[in-house]
Amino acid sequence: MALLVLSGPSGCGKSSLVNEVLKENNDIYFSISTTTRNPREGEKEGKDYFYISKEQFQKEIEEGLFLEWAEVHGNYYGTSIKPIEIALKEGKLVIFDIDVQGHEIIKKRYASIMTSLFITTPNKEILKERLIKRATDKIEIIENRIVNAKSEMARIEEYDYLLVNDNFKLTLDKFESVVKAARLKKPEEQIEQFRTAW
Repeated sequence: MALLVLSGPSGCGKSSLVNEVLKENNDIYFSISTTTRNPREGEKEGKDYFYISKEQFQKEIEEGLFLEWAEVHGNYYGTSIKPIEIALKEGKLVIFDIDVQGHEIIKKRYASIMTSLFITTPNKEILKERLIKRATDKIEIIENRIVNAKSEMARIEEYDYLLVNDNFKLTLDKFESVVKAARLKKPEEQIEQFRTAW
């Protein structure tokens, strides 16, 4: 029972790293966010995101169905509580890909079983280059993402680990090490039970 929270600018490689780790592990639950933005080319419902209307999203906020949610670039993004609790009860490692605001909220609820990792590029020029090559956003949105990335970078010290994705294979090796470390984190009550029994 453990959580690994990933944050970092869009385009830094979080999804690619997670996809590689998921290929090798069937005891990991990747938390799929719900969003009001339109699907990008190649994205699939229930695999990349759950896509709903702004009206539906606001209704679910009011019903308290989200662990965390935020409005980013004019769209809502959020994490539903129920599938996370199910995965934790099954003993799976739950991985989140969320922004710094979401990280803060999840830490308040799950601090004793949570490990956090901030992933980024070596500099903002490389990030911009990757976003342009990805060709999924207009230049105004890319510029907005760069501005957002700068504000996220100001909060790196709130994370347990920092990973600079300058070489995918080497970064993947390091990422796999963080995944292993996250699995080893024990909740305070479990540590206390062990100490008492020992």
